[in-house]
This record gives sequence, C-alpha cells and structure tokens, in this order.
Amino acid sequence: MKPEEFSKAVDKGELASLYLLYGDEPYLVERAVKKLLERAVDPSFRDFNLNVFYGNECKGDEVFSAAQTLPMFAERRVVLVKKGGELSAGAMEILLSYVQDPCPGTCLILQAEKVDGRKKFYAEFKKRGEAVEFKRPYENQLGPYVRDEVRAAGKKIDSAAAELLAYLVGNNLQELVSQIEKLCIYCGKKESIGVADVKAIVSDTKVESVFEFTDALGAKELPRALRMLTSLLQDGEAPLRILGAVSRHYRQLWQMRELLDRRLSPAELAKASGINPYFLKKVTDQARNYTVGELKQVFERMLELDLAFKSGALEGAAFERFVMDACRK
Repeated sequence: MKPEEFSKAVDKGELASLYLLYGDEPYLVERAVKKLLERAVDPSFRDFNLNVFYGNECKGDEVFSAAQTLPMFAERRVVLVKKGGELSAGAMEILLSYVQDPCPGTCLILQAEKVDGRKKFYAEFKKRGEAVEFKRPYENQLGPYVRDEVRAAGKKIDSAAAELLAYLVGNNLQELVSQIEKLCIYCGKKESIGVADVKAIVSDTKVESVFEFTDALGAKELPRALRMLTSLLQDGEAPLRILGAVSRHYRQLWQMRELLDRRLSPAELAKASGINPYFLKKVTDQARNYTVGELKQVFERMLELDLAFKSGALEGAAFERFVMDACRK
C-alpha cells in the first residue's frame, strides 16, 4: 500500500487489523502512526484501549495477550509496537501465530525504521496486513511536498517560494514543516505565500546561514566562505548537517556543469535540470566556476571529511581545509 492510499483509507475509516508502518523518514512514519491512532481509538477511552510496547524490550507473549484482549467501551483496541523492526526471534515466533489469525477487534501496528523482509514473521505480516513504506523525499520532490503541506494548512505558496524554502531547509521534513507553520502564522490572513515571506521567516534561522555558506563555496569566495563557516560552527550547527547541505549544493553544480558542457540553450537547461527559474542563473554561474574534474575532487574531499568527522578529527580545522581546497581558483 502506498502512503497516499493509506491516508485515503484511514480518512474513510477503512482500517485493517495489521499495519506495518516503516521507512527512512521518521517524521512521515510518526505522522502516519498518529493519524491511524486518531482514527482507530477514541481519545476518551485511550487509557483502556491503547497498549504501547517497544520491540527491543518487549516479550512476545505480552504483546500477544494485549492484542487478544477485548476493547472496553469501544469497538477496537490498538496495540502499537514501536521499534517494531527490533523484535527478538522469540517474540516473532510467538507473534507469528497471532499474525496468521489476528483478532478482528484489535489493530496491531508495528512502527519501524527498517525491517528484514527475509524473516518469516515480517514476510507473513506484509502478506496478511497492510505494509506502508515512507521514504525520504528526493530533492526534486521537496517543492511539491511544500506546496501540499501549505495547501493542507489552507494557504497557497508561489512555486519559486516553495522551491526557495525547500532549498534553504533541505529534506529534513521536521524542520521543513516547522518553517511552514511559521510562514502560515507570519502571513496571517494573507492567502498566498511569496518569496519575500520565505526570506523574512527563514533569514533568522541557522538554515539561512547554511544557504549563504554553500552560496559562497559555489562562487569560490574564500573569505566569505570561511567567515560563514566560523559563524555556523560557533552557533553550534552540526558539521555533518552543514556537510549534507554542501553535498546537495555541489550535486546541483555537477549536474549543471555536465549540461553546460552539452551546450544546451537556457530553456533546455531549465527543463533538463529541473531547477526552478528563481535559482537557475545563480546555479549556472557557479557551475561555470568548476570543471567536472574539479567537482570530482570536491566530492572526494567531502568523503574524506565525512570519515574525518566520524573518526573524531578536529572538525573546524578539517572543514577549513576543505573550504580552501574547494575555493581554489
């Protein structure tokens, strides 16, 4: 079952007895669980009809017993197993028989980041229940995602504004939704959100500083890049998060560099790259600062930097050396 199919079914009240909600985007998984709980169990009787367990701690028999218990003052009981991909072999063996014959008055939910589909228990769960995977959206899906979230909040957002917000925040959906909520509050009764609104809200966050840093790198402006990096690190921004934004920016530059080498027209560049016109000129200009060979070296250095961070190297010094290499003319 696809996430959108799951959402529509839950809205209609068409609930299954078994759900496996998992994926590499924890925000979407958590939101799906919350949506299901709101529909499946009456908040007034949640103390009586909701049992929550953790897969890395619970025993199979206690989950089995809770799932077999009849609901009180309601038509359905919900049993939620968080970290459902970490069930022990013994717990899975006990619960396998329940999965093969679930109680019609119970909704058993497994919430997980990932599961081993080769194991009989999870294979049987997927076969007899509803398995919904929530994947982290790709960069080119963030703009539409922003527009959908804004629409759900009762407002509209310009295409360029949606792309700008997605570009500034990246694919951290928790942060993205937080910024959308701030935007909607900031705009008040105004129905449509524009680029100026995004700049007004995001400019006061660390996200804007990260954006300025990647912009300085792409332009090979060494003094500004070093100054922005120092500011980010002093503000407590996580080096790995900064590196993630840098990697995203250089992927765009590499893509554009290869398109430029094919001598495409501006219109063809816009279509082939999928980059919003609001950013197209800046990305194009910055891509001209690099050859494909230089970009390859930048990515090799980013890999070295990632390994250095994870091995406990001096983060500031290592990052500064990377910046100096990337901005070399």
